[in-house]
Amino acid sequence: MSAEPGKPRGVLRPQPASGNFQHERRVASALLADFVEHYWYVRWDPRELPPVQQATLPHPNVHLVIERNEANIYGVQSKRFERRLEGLDFVFGIKFRAGGFYPFLKSPVSALANGILPVQSVFASAGQGLMPRITACIDFDAMVGVAEAFLLDHLPLPDPNVVRASVLVAAVADDLCMTSVDQLMTKAGMDKRSLQRLFQKYVGIGPKWVIRRYRLHEAIERIQNYTNVNWVELALELGYFDQSHFVRDFSALIGQSPAEYARSLGKGGAS
Repeated sequence: MSAEPGKPRGVLRPQPASGNFQHERRVASALLADFVEHYWYVRWDPRELPPVQQATLPHPNVHLVIERNEANIYGVQSKRFERRLEGLDFVFGIKFRAGGFYPFLKSPVSALANGILPVQSVFASAGQGLMPRITACIDFDAMVGVAEAFLLDHLPLPDPNVVRASVLVAAVADDLCMTSVDQLMTKAGMDKRSLQRLFQKYVGIGPKWVIRRYRLHEAIERIQNYTNVNWVELALELGYFDQSHFVRDFSALIGQSPAEYARSLGKGGAS
């Protein structure tokens, strides 16, 4: 099992500069690689410091999330995800590949969109026993080992559409020039209706949403890494007709306009 996947995307704020904050990730073993993108672990201990509000713009992925007192499955979340970090605590998660949760669920993943289910609703009594096994682990590596063994016990049969959906979502994430469903249809060699069905059934949300979400991830990354971003040029580059539509979408999800977000990160003005 290789050590760690690439840099996280969609994180709206850098990790807290003070206090004890730990964020780790591990990729899945080869047997689970078609289904699981990575395992993740966040632990925080701000001591007597004020609570910290962390926020992310979620990817089109299903997560199995384990905390001290509960274990849930989170469908694709369309809104900004926020978590208040206070006291000593941790969260462990399994991030399934886009399309990778369908063989476990065995029904359209779109039914989970913006929803939360207890783990046992999918994995029955075995899922109910997962939380105490994870919380009893002494470190992240041990948690990964327990999660791997659990998923291998429930290993689905191969499904070519799992790989197909995952590859298409990865193409959207990696290709900044992918800004329309028509472009994705061409890459997939599928008509619009078939592409929509594939995404709703396996990914859990439509292709247009996936494209727009990853282009907003690109906007966040651009703002975090550069100063004086030209908003008109960025909007057009990301496939928007004009700056106002880009600002509207960005503000609705982030809670700030692009310029306000840039200033909150100390990036100064923008052109």
